[in-house]
Order: sequence, then structure tokens, then C-alpha cells
Amino acid sequence: MGETQVMPRPGTARQVPGGLLHSLRIVIIAQAAALLVAASFAGQAVAAGGGALSETHVMAGMVVHLVALVQIVLAVLVWRPGRGAGWPVWASVALFVVGALQHVTWLWLGAHLPNGVLLFGLIGALLIWSWSPSAARRR
Repeated sequence: MGETQVMPRPGTARQVPGGLLHSLRIVIIAQAAALLVAASFAGQAVAAGGGALSETHVMAGMVVHLVALVQIVLAVLVWRPGRGAGWPVWASVALFVVGALQHVTWLWLGAHLPNGVLLFGLIGALLIWSWSPSAARRR
């Protein structure tokens, strides 16, 4: 006698778990918001000549750094057990590393500003990917 195979319903077995992807999307949005706030405080600090706004820029940068840690963990969970895409893990690690470089290069605007642009490029790519249909597909 032959064995019968039970085929899973279309769309359920081939998708990343919704809770993981939804959590990653929320953290990516939080990361984008934190980057916008940090950039806003940077612009205000430059216009005002430093002072308290510089301190708020540094604090916002620390929030960006902490959110990047959470984002790395969630991206790994989407990738490995969730069987999703792997490149968001490396983009999240890059966000963390470039964020660390921002803390080191804060006096050298020749490196600090391009790193900030790189942060926005990375988070933009992650935002676009996380809301695309390909984010939910398993690999």
C-alpha cells in the first residue's frame, strides 16, 4: 500500500511566522524614527552652536544603538528559525557597527556625516524590504 502525503495549505507553510515579521517591522520603524530624531537634533545643534541640543543628539544616538541590538536579535529569529531572508541580519549588524562608528567619529564631520547617510540608506532598504511581499516568503 502506498503512503499518502498531506500537503499543507497554500500560503501557510511557505511564510515566515507573522509574529516574528511583525515584531521586526515594528523595530525597524522604531529605528527609522530614532534616526530621524537623532538627525533632527544634530541639525538643531549645528544651527544653535551645540549646547544641550548636542547632548540630546548623543542620547538619541544611544537609542539608535540600543534599538539596533534588538533589531539584530529579531532579524536573526526571522532568518534562522523563521526561515526568512538572511541579508536583513547583516544590514542590522551594519547599522549597529556604523552606529558605533558614529560615537567614535563625532568630532570628525568628514566621517560622521557620510556614516549618517549610510545609516539612512540601510534603514531605508530595511523599511522597503520589511513591507514588501518578499519579506514574508520563506527561503
